Amino acid sequence: MIDPNILRTNPDLVRESQEKRGEDSSLVDQWLAADVAARKAQQDFDSLRNEQKVLGKEIGPIQGQFKKNPTTELSAQVDALMARATDLAARVKAADDTASALNEKVVVIAGALSNLVDPRSPVGGEAKFTLLETVGTPRDFAAEGFTPKSHLEIGEALKAIDVDRGAKVSGSRFYFLTGQGALLEFALLNLAMAQATANGLIPMITPALVLPAAMDGTGFLGQAEENVYRVESDDMYLVGTSEVPLAAYHSDEIIAAAELPLRYAGWSTCFRREAGSYGKDTTGIIRVHQFDKVEMFVYCDPAEVEAEHARLLQWEKDFMDSLELPYRVIDVASGDLGSSAARKFDIEAWIPTQGTYREVTSTSNTTEYQARRLKIRMRDSEGTRPLATLNGTLCAMPRIIVAILENHQQADGTVIVPKALQPFLGGKTVLS
Repeated sequence: MIDPNILRTNPDLVRESQEKRGEDSSLVDQWLAADVAARKAQQDFDSLRNEQKVLGKEIGPIQGQFKKNPTTELSAQVDALMARATDLAARVKAADDTASALNEKVVVIAGALSNLVDPRSPVGGEAKFTLLETVGTPRDFAAEGFTPKSHLEIGEALKAIDVDRGAKVSGSRFYFLTGQGALLEFALLNLAMAQATANGLIPMITPALVLPAAMDGTGFLGQAEENVYRVESDDMYLVGTSEVPLAAYHSDEIIAAAELPLRYAGWSTCFRREAGSYGKDTTGIIRVHQFDKVEMFVYCDPAEVEAEHARLLQWEKDFMDSLELPYRVIDVASGDLGSSAARKFDIEAWIPTQGTYREVTSTSNTTEYQARRLKIRMRDSEGTRPLATLNGTLCAMPRIIVAILENHQQADGTVIVPKALQPFLGGKTVLS
């Protein structure tokens, strides 16, 4: 949620941000109108409530006098005051109801506004990203004398991936990892957690089901809602990333500044409907409905958010480097940002059979946006105020497996195991 003071004092900044995202800038004017109405209604309520308190102080002494001396004159005064009190009580209740409804409207409109886009983020749709860095050189398979196979061809030959039985059991875009495929995922999980803990992150196993407040608080019930699975009978949601439970972990809490930063690494199974992606990546395990992921999450002082964002990106790069994969880093364009992100960096691995780079990890600076929605604050010598949050994917298992199988494949159908993974695969150097 955007700081209300920014909306009041610099609405043009928010309008511009909405336009950069390709979203509705008229929400700003709707919020401003609702805010004025809500504050006026609150003033009316406060005024009536004060009048009610003053009247209450008047009634007491008159009633006391009437009990001691029940004259007709005092009886008339008591009746008049009580009638006024009854009328005032009804007006106070009506004013309270009006103020509450208008305040709720302000909150609803504010909740529909996305975070302010960082002015350094490139403006435009998905293709307008800025290339920041390219690491490694894709292999020249032609020079090596063979045509690379897709990850699915390799996975099926190694009895590591089974999409046919995944579809039979659960429908399209589900899969089984079997044998070496399952062991490869466990190895990736262990490598990711080993790196995370070495960097001081606290390992977490998070819930896969969350309450609506957690999903909404992290900003996933807006533009991203179509990709969220809802369990209607229990009014709960399946998470698409452990960012959601990790962000909500400290909801409604005040954290001492001395405890910051708090850094977590959460493992969870993730679920995504992939609405609107029909016909894209239907072969293999690049775009699936269920997958496992290790997600990093940070709570910090807003003054440290830039340094934390750079740190998360470096940890993601270190992980990719350890897997010996060619990749590039991009600054994501404004129209491709999630609603909570002010700025986002993606790491895209080279996928040989597609002849292009594909996203495998990302890291987002969500500034104070999620903290305000989840009522998470920090306390320091200056008082209590919202803190900042960031998130970063360390390892999304299926896509990393895709990149490993395709980039490290050999002409004989085997796959070289990156050195960093070998200790977690019992010393195995080749998948065959």
